[in-house]
Amino acid sequence: MKFFTAVSVIILLIIFTANNYSQEFDFFEPKTTVSGYGELHYNNEKVEGKKRTQVLDFHRFVLFFGHAWSEKWSLKSEVELEHNFVKNGQGEIELEQAYVNYHHADWLGFQAGVILPSAGLINEYHEPPLFFGVERPDYHNKIIPTTWFGNGIAFYGNYNGFDYKFVIMEGLNADKFSASSGIRGGRQKGFMANVENPLYNFRLDYLGFPGLKVGASYSYNNAIGDSTTNEIGLAEFHLKYEANNFYGVFELGNISYKSGEIKSSRGYYFDLGYNLSSHIAWETKVIPFFRYSDINTAASTRSGGDSEKAYHIKQWMVGLSVKPLPAVVFKADFGEIKRELGDVKTSLFNLGVGYMF
Repeated sequence: MKFFTAVSVIILLIIFTANNYSQEFDFFEPKTTVSGYGELHYNNEKVEGKKRTQVLDFHRFVLFFGHAWSEKWSLKSEVELEHNFVKNGQGEIELEQAYVNYHHADWLGFQAGVILPSAGLINEYHEPPLFFGVERPDYHNKIIPTTWFGNGIAFYGNYNGFDYKFVIMEGLNADKFSASSGIRGGRQKGFMANVENPLYNFRLDYLGFPGLKVGASYSYNNAIGDSTTNEIGLAEFHLKYEANNFYGVFELGNISYKSGEIKSSRGYYFDLGYNLSSHIAWETKVIPFFRYSDINTAASTRSGGDSEKAYHIKQWMVGLSVKPLPAVVFKADFGEIKRELGDVKTSLFNLGVGYMF
């Protein structure tokens, strides 16, 4: 019933603005846009004591389709093909976004459809030229389950340097939480989603300083499954700085669980990079970077002991991003992941190319 109450509020807002839409449409030329992104990856991985694996994969091919009926009313959508093709459980086709957008003013707009909760820096903005490393940071797999999408509604706006978003969407499936991947398996992905207990997400950023984005978000859900329920809260802090040829990223997150074996998942990472091309008068950006991560999807458990070490990993990475254009990037990185239990080490070497348009 809570979800339907929220939907009723949206309907009333639509009715309230209907007259503005009809007047506005008379002076606006509707337009349709197509954009997208993609990325090809070469992954070379060696787990201590095991055979080296090498994979070449066109990881993602994504098309955005948008249509503006007026200056305020529009449709935004995203269709993604993962791993080249879909057959016998391999690869995926996903509708990651598909929502009607109403932009009343800079301080208030809303979305209704398949939407993205606003958690962390990458879940909403995950095009390859926008982050370091061939693969997305492990933090955005284990702590924030990027890409996280589902059916729901959202309000957003920007006022006096503060940017906010409030989301009400389908909840998570508590049966599919795990020590190895936290809440990631619980995403319903908009497929016949149970909305008995909606998820609530709120994010606030400050953008008033040039080149800096700093903020935090909180997501709450009393998740239900066929056999279990589990109340979770995801709190995260994020900071990104891009100015004067310096690049800095820091993200920190914690998931608390009310029941089940896991009591909390937590992790953080930071990236530091510098654009060298300014010193050699190149238009092509050449950005070496360093990353350090510390992630544990079972940081605190009810049984304790080795169960809190089994999924605790620390990672260092060095890499290079070369951007001949702002929307095209060639990437390389090398690093090592160390798992606390057993002191198991994994060496990684990755190459990639990505684009957006």
